[in-house]
Amino acid sequence: MAEEKRKPQASVERGVEPEQSSLKPPTDLVSKNHPFEMPFDSMEMANGTKVQEFILVGFRVGQQERLLLLVFFTILYVLTLAENLTIILLVFLDTHLAQLPMYILLSNFSWLEMCYVTATVPRMLFDLPSLHRIISFQSCFLQFYVFFSLGTTESFFLSAMALDRYLAICHPLRYPQIMSKDFCYALVAACWLLGFLWYILPMILISRLSFCGPNIIDHFLCDPGPILSLACPPLGIAPSVCQIFMNASGLVNVAFVVLSYSVVILTLMKSSYQGGCRKAFSTISFHLVVVTLYYGSITAIYLVPSGENQSEVTKAVTLFYTAVTPFLNPLIYTLRNDQVKEAVSRLWKRLQTRKLTE
Repeated sequence: MAEEKRKPQASVERGVEPEQSSLKPPTDLVSKNHPFEMPFDSMEMANGTKVQEFILVGFRVGQQERLLLLVFFTILYVLTLAENLTIILLVFLDTHLAQLPMYILLSNFSWLEMCYVTATVPRMLFDLPSLHRIISFQSCFLQFYVFFSLGTTESFFLSAMALDRYLAICHPLRYPQIMSKDFCYALVAACWLLGFLWYILPMILISRLSFCGPNIIDHFLCDPGPILSLACPPLGIAPSVCQIFMNASGLVNVAFVVLSYSVVILTLMKSSYQGGCRKAFSTISFHLVVVTLYYGSITAIYLVPSGENQSEVTKAVTLFYTAVTPFLNPLIYTLRNDQVKEAVSRLWKRLQTRKLTE
């Protein structure tokens, strides 16, 4: 009777003797605030049973801190959706802004930000108060694909917006012909298409790997790094292909953005028209802030030194560019933007006129 009491609960549930199962949950997943043992019945054991679900560790904080994070990021998520939706409606309702390529790109960028934040934050909010943060195998890989596809699409959009500013400032006479409305919509379609085609092959290769170890992902979302660390060898070409696609997307877009804005800045420095120069500098400065926030936070993940707190720092940085950056971007783009202010004024006058006529 005493021997039965000493058997681990997970082994009793599966009917497996303790000696046959050496896989145990990490001790840091069981705390005073979370006195439960993580379920390990979804692992791929030696008999070939496939992993059906993963466990997202999330943030290693107490229950009170989790509730505070839940309230804060719920408010932030709602504000992010409201801000970006406001920009989309403003561009849609204002006939002047709807004709300008920069605002066509900006409205699509706002829609992208809404999708980007929705791909991760609702799931994170759902998991914060939960003790059992389980995600199915299919849902995990779907989140991985959608999240990274949207991230790649954002990189292409930042390049498209850099191209728009380059043409507007460096080739002002040819700008209306080159950056026509049709070309702008084709550019938007290309960004979305390339973004969602980019990660199909890495996602397929990783999803076909065999998972034979612990099914615990030390993150709050399904990131390919932690997922690959759970796969059992041989991994084949999956890690290399994933790394190549990630590096190619990042390096190409960063190089294009840096080159475009460098030429723009040099052109503005040579300009003799000081008034227009200051206005153009003000416009591209906001673009550069958005680019720096996005690529700076992503780069920070690769610069995190290895150690005990590496995973926690990675989570914090990931949280910043998945939840905080989409909130800041609409504010940055519309801050001190005269065209947006004029559009708001026109829309307000239209509403007032409609009320008087009724």
